[in-house]
Amino acid sequence: MSRNSLRFVKLIRSLSTEPSRPQKINRIADELFSLNRFERHDFTVLWRLKMGLDRYGSAPVAGGLGPLGSAASGPAAADATAAPAEKTAFDIKLEKYDAAAKIKIIKEVRSFTDLGLKEAKELVEKFPCVLKKGVTKDEANPIIEKLKELGATVVLE
Repeated sequence: MSRNSLRFVKLIRSLSTEPSRPQKINRIADELFSLNRFERHDFTVLWRLKMGLDRYGSAPVAGGLGPLGSAASGPAAADATAAPAEKTAFDIKLEKYDAAAKIKIIKEVRSFTDLGLKEAKELVEKFPCVLKKGVTKDEANPIIEKLKELGATVVLE
């Protein structure tokens, strides 16, 4: 286990009032510790959305579910659901790439993600795959252009 994981376990143990936790909690904690960076990111985003926060955990999601998981009600909610909102968050998806440019593409993927060399290589090799989730169109365009220059086929979803 990493140092942060051990701190988390110690914190949980100090907050626990029972001498032994249920087996289900131990299993969940073990599964969370075994996640890779992408899976941890996806879990964190999903958790925050289910808690009624935006993906950064700072403010409630506009027009979405509240912190108690219930949808907004009233005339304002009816107006919000009647008009479909314009999509603001996009995913950058790698469709295919030129084999000769593989190393350059891996380096570029590392530059806009917080991945190590091994993780970036594994991600690029398992195309088609999502390289980055939840980015704005303004953030995505330079990334897509750079990857296209290197010989990759990239789409914005």
